[in-house]
Amino acid sequence: MVRFSPGEPFAADAFARLALELHDAGGMEETVEAVVQFALQAESCAYAGVALRGRGGRIEIAAVTDPVVDAIYRAQIEAQDGPMVEAIGGRTVYVCDITATDQWPWWRAIALERGVGSVLHVPMLAAGQPVGVLSLYSLEPRAFSADDEAIAHILARHASVAVATARRDATMVQAVDARKLVGQAMGILMERFDLDADQAFAVLRRYSQAHNRKLRDVAQELIGTRRLPGNLPQRQ
Repeated sequence: MVRFSPGEPFAADAFARLALELHDAGGMEETVEAVVQFALQAESCAYAGVALRGRGGRIEIAAVTDPVVDAIYRAQIEAQDGPMVEAIGGRTVYVCDITATDQWPWWRAIALERGVGSVLHVPMLAAGQPVGVLSLYSLEPRAFSADDEAIAHILARHASVAVATARRDATMVQAVDARKLVGQAMGILMERFDLDADQAFAVLRRYSQAHNRKLRDVAQELIGTRRLPGNLPQRQ
């Protein structure tokens, strides 16, 4: 974990250390946890959090430094509204003194009840697409300066690249696993029914389409049960 000594000035080498740490993170959870912990040290905030945009635009809580952030996040996710939702969907920075804003009165009440005075949401973008939001919360009103916002932007960019890379790597691993499963299932069909590779793949694909199931799942079922429900495959 990147650490700062008391009184140490915030400098570019701190981001370099963070970039190395994110590169070495073991996965998505470790990546976003490193980001929020770094934010606590680098920014004028009491709490920090990262929410990620998943498939279908669903927002998921990825990391928080305190239950306060979790509660504020969940209220907005359930309402599908609020500054965090707006920051992700609209790709816009949201910074405000909660004690002085009239926006989202229900959200304002939740934040004030938990002692939050200021909030800063910075969208996380990768290849121009939203992947999440970095959120900073302070107990003080008007806590975030222009310098804080600039640092948050840099931190969000680092986090965006790390998250996008982690997701890409996870997708590649899944794709490799799927190819292995399909190949193993094809081998079973080829041996049992005297099919060639093209015919065995055609059987799996037809079954996948007919039953509206992913090819990977069909292959995994065949490997596990050594059979496909329904009629036996026929040579083509």
